[in-house]
Amino acid sequence: MKDIIITRRRQRTEILTLLVCFVIAFGLNVYAIIAYGGQWSELFWSLGFVIATTAFLYAVWTLLRLICYGCLKLVKKK
Repeated sequence: MKDIIITRRRQRTEILTLLVCFVIAFGLNVYAIIAYGGQWSELFWSLGFVIATTAFLYAVWTLLRLICYGCLKLVKKK
């Protein structure tokens, strides 16, 4: 059985990607509070939704990367 080695560079890349997804989700939350005239306390009370949105964005980004890498592998095989 082959061992999977995850390099430190890959770990940094994935953490940075997750951080970017969190910033986007947090920014959307701030935008919604401003646009709908909500209270700023909602910024902390809706943190669970921000984390769920972060997970969704990260999953979509990962799926897109897997599709792109798969297509590149198919093109390079031919």
